[in-house]
Amino acid sequence: MEIVHEVAIVVLTDPAGRVLMQHRGHDADVEPDRWTPPGGHLEPGEDAMTAACRELLEETGLTAVLQPGRVVERVDAAGAGVRFHVFTGRTDARQEDVILGEGQAMRFLTLDEIAIKELVSNADLFLSLV
Repeated sequence: MEIVHEVAIVVLTDPAGRVLMQHRGHDADVEPDRWTPPGGHLEPGEDAMTAACRELLEETGLTAVLQPGRVVERVDAAGAGVRFHVFTGRTDARQEDVILGEGQAMRFLTLDEIAIKELVSNADLFLSLV
């Protein structure tokens, strides 16, 4: 499989164990109106950790110390290879500290709240790390 896209995903939890989740916009290129952790594509020449930190800051206004969680390769709906770099981290940030930089909403959610949301198709990449 030829890897065409590389994506960094950030699974960030608060002191209560809630996970920071983004409600994607109506106009999102991939899976609009679904919930996912912050993240996005790596820019040319960018390593996955740098991309994860950049995406977290751009989408939430937050910074955090991140740890590599896993790397998974999949074929997307168009038949292209995608490499997902999943990172985990903890934050002392509160909901009011989050700045919405992209999407409809960015919220800390409990696992029970996440379970009733319409999630992106690759939700299994991050749910098992919580």
